[in-house]
Amino acid sequence: MHIKRKTIPKFWPISRSGTKYMTVATHDRSNSIPLMVVMRDILGLVKNRKELLKVLHEKKILVNGKLVNDKGYPLLLFDSLSIPSISKHYKINLNGHKFCLNEVSEKESKTKLYKVLKRTMLPGKKLQVNLSGGKNLLTSEKLETGEFVLLGNDNKFIKKITLQKGEEVLVVKGKHMGKTGKILAIEKIGEDTIATISTKEGELKLNIDTLFALE
Repeated sequence: MHIKRKTIPKFWPISRSGTKYMTVATHDRSNSIPLMVVMRDILGLVKNRKELLKVLHEKKILVNGKLVNDKGYPLLLFDSLSIPSISKHYKINLNGHKFCLNEVSEKESKTKLYKVLKRTMLPGKKLQVNLSGGKNLLTSEKLETGEFVLLGNDNKFIKKITLQKGEEVLVVKGKHMGKTGKILAIEKIGEDTIATISTKEGELKLNIDTLFALE
C-alpha cells in the first residue's frame, strides 16, 4: 500500500518532494516508519524496491533481533535495525520532532526500553504487563504502570527505571518533542502528574506522560 508523498507523517525525516508515492507501514502507521523508507530514503543502503526485496529474501535484516521479510515492516521509536552482513546496527531515536537513526554497537542493538502501560495479576502470582509498542510480557518482576523496563531481544529482563528526581528523560510528545533533560522535581497538580525537567534551553514543566526514560 502507498500514500502520496506530500501527505507523509511529519515525523518522517525525508523531503515531501520527489517520487509521487511512498510505501506505508503494514500496521501502526501513525507511530512508525516503514522499512522501505528507512533503507532507501534515510540510510541509502538500497536504491529501490527490487534491491530491498533481494536483501529481505537473503534474510539479512533484523528488527529487534527478529528476521523480517516485509518491505512495509513498521519501525517504531527505540526499535533496533540490524544488518549483520555489513556489521551495521541502528536505533530509531528523535531529532527534534522527527525520527532519526543513530548507529549503535551490536550490544546496544540487542536491548530495548519499554513503558509499562497496563498490568494484570494472573493466577499463580504471575504478572502480565502491556508495554509500549504493542508488546506483552509475563514476568515475576514487580512492575508498576508508568515505569520503564529494559529487555533483551530474547525478552530477558535487564532492569527497570522509575521516573524520579535525577532521571534522564526524553520528551516524546508535544511542542518540546525531542528535547532531553534531567528531572528536578515531580508534583501532583489536580489529576495530572507534572515533572520539572532541566534542559539545555532551560527548565520545563511537562506532564509526566510526555516523557520517556533514557537508558
